[in-house]
Amino acid sequence: MDTQALVDLNPLLRLAGLGLVLAIGPLAWVWLRHRGADPAKRLHALTLLTLFLTFDLVLFGAFTRLTDSGLGCPDWPGCYGNASPLGARHEIAAAEAALPTGPVTFSKAWIEMIHRYLATGVGVLIVVMTLAAWLDWRRLRAAGRSPAVSPWWATVTLVWVCMQGAFGALTVTLKLYPAIVTAHLLGGLGLLVLLGAMAWAERPRVAAGAGLRAALWAVAALALAQTALGGWVSTNYAVLACGPDFPTCQGRWWPDMDFGQGFHVLRPLGLGPDGGGLPFEALVAIHMAHRLGAVVLLAVLAALAWRLMRAPALRRLGLGFAAVALWQLATGLSNVVLDWPLLAAVGHTGGAAALALLLTRALIVTAGRAR
Repeated sequence: MDTQALVDLNPLLRLAGLGLVLAIGPLAWVWLRHRGADPAKRLHALTLLTLFLTFDLVLFGAFTRLTDSGLGCPDWPGCYGNASPLGARHEIAAAEAALPTGPVTFSKAWIEMIHRYLATGVGVLIVVMTLAAWLDWRRLRAAGRSPAVSPWWATVTLVWVCMQGAFGALTVTLKLYPAIVTAHLLGGLGLLVLLGAMAWAERPRVAAGAGLRAALWAVAALALAQTALGGWVSTNYAVLACGPDFPTCQGRWWPDMDFGQGFHVLRPLGLGPDGGGLPFEALVAIHMAHRLGAVVLLAVLAALAWRLMRAPALRRLGLGFAAVALWQLATGLSNVVLDWPLLAAVGHTGGAAALALLLTRALIVTAGRAR
């Protein structure tokens, strides 16, 4: 009988040390490349680099989920109480021998732990970024000036990444509880938004009408809802609920669906609200909701891209929205008709992350006032 504790803090200090080691490389690069620059410029460079690495972390998180490696190590924060799968090789071998297809195998354990190492490294970078933001604020305050970005932005980002760590722990301890896994995905995108807002705070502003600003906020709300639906599809393994059919589902335009059970949020993976198995019709409902939402969002993105491209100062943003819409359409269709290939599935998450960043940049850039 498996008596492994779900939470074992013994390897916590070693994992923190490993995260510090991983962060040394990016920190050294920023320092050497900008060693003669103003501290504010170094902070901006660190923010941009952390944004880039966080985007990569979101993609690797999707890879971890899509390879069914979320329980590759059944405890948190280490692996059977060790800082790496090397120290847990006997336990992993026993688990793999008992169930060769998982959830615990050597490859899945390494994927899961690499994700935790990368997340710890990003966390260290955000800690350093927060300290640097407050030191820069203190320096500028002594000179009678104010920073372009309040250090409270970095502080909120630090709190946010700590919450992400907590959701990562709950993902393991609650055995891939769909609502927690979906929230963890949305939290990763939220972290990107916070970092993007800090990185682009000093971008030149373009005066935009109230209508365009309202349209951007409406698209952001739709994108958030659609991303949540996409996470719900993935965490409930409903991607192939319609088979390879498109645009129909199982050969029908409106198949049998159970929205009540499909969108009952507080339930374990694979179970309905009554504790029984989740019916297939519930998975179809989840899939179709995301598919219909995609039609709405893609139409809105096309209209937004066309509107932005009509303004010379916003043309590049418009092209970006058009490119992301086409990318999401291509990867989404590939997931359905090509039997959920890993590359397309990870790419689809990357498209959602890119859309979140584009919307963040667009809302910042269009915040200028007409003169």
